Amino acid sequence: MNFEIDEQQRDFAASIDAALGAADLPAAVRAWADGDTGPGRKVWAQLADLGVTALMVPEEHGGIGAHPVDLVVALERIGRWNVPGPVAESLAVAPILLGDDGRGAALASGELIATVALAPLVPRAVDANIVGLTLLAEGGVVQDASVGAGHESVDPSRTVFEVTASGPARAAAVARAFEFGALATSALLVGAAQAMLDAAVEYAKQRSQFGSVIGSYQAIKHKLADVLIAVELARPLLYGAALSLADESADTARDVSAAKAAAAEAALVAARSSLQTHGAIGFTQEHDLSLLLLRVQALRPAWGDPGWHRRRVLEALS
Repeated sequence: MNFEIDEQQRDFAASIDAALGAADLPAAVRAWADGDTGPGRKVWAQLADLGVTALMVPEEHGGIGAHPVDLVVALERIGRWNVPGPVAESLAVAPILLGDDGRGAALASGELIATVALAPLVPRAVDANIVGLTLLAEGGVVQDASVGAGHESVDPSRTVFEVTASGPARAAAVARAFEFGALATSALLVGAAQAMLDAAVEYAKQRSQFGSVIGSYQAIKHKLADVLIAVELARPLLYGAALSLADESADTARDVSAAKAAAAEAALVAARSSLQTHGAIGFTQEHDLSLLLLRVQALRPAWGDPGWHRRRVLEALS
């Protein structure tokens, strides 16, 4: 099976890269962590202009009704640039939960950012204090929710909040929404892994030790090659899971979990190798690598940790 994306999808990814590459995302992430969402919201507005916020919203509500592969393409680029906010929740999960709810039009246009808690694996909602819509989903129903106490995350730009139901229960495709959340998080992790690999490669070309650039040492080459292999192994699983979701395959749960486990592993390998390549400077808050390291640590357990997803794959195969 050919998992290559087509020319239109490559152009779409390039347009996202062009917009986000000019947006100074590290400054936006730091501002978001400090409570200033202004720079980050400008980035979200750019994504809306590109149609990213409309991808999973049905056409009858002003969206695109795109294929899940298109969502993966976009989210990998968003993960690579480390966009702040409830990306997986607003772009991938909320449109599924809202279904025919007219508020999908506001999601599509970018006027509305949403976040989601989905028990039991996602008990708290990311950034619920600054979004326009918070949803609580469980057991086949979804409700609007009110925001409670906030809790710090390992990533300062991702505060999570307790939520309680505050609206009527509506039937929703909660199980399918969970799969979209796990797939979206997987794509973000692969994007982050690629960003850390790229940063490590560039740094290895510049940093010298014992009279030679460290990129010339076999040990460094092998470390970076391990990251590339992990990333390239995860990508086909992402696309395969997206195809399963599109086809509503009986193997969707297995395929999504395989993608999440592989993406989490790729991001972990990338984080370790990036730190080893950068050395002590990679630990400092002033270095942009630290933002990706913290994001990866927050996303690996999000929407089911790697152990949970590996068990689900094993159960599907047994």
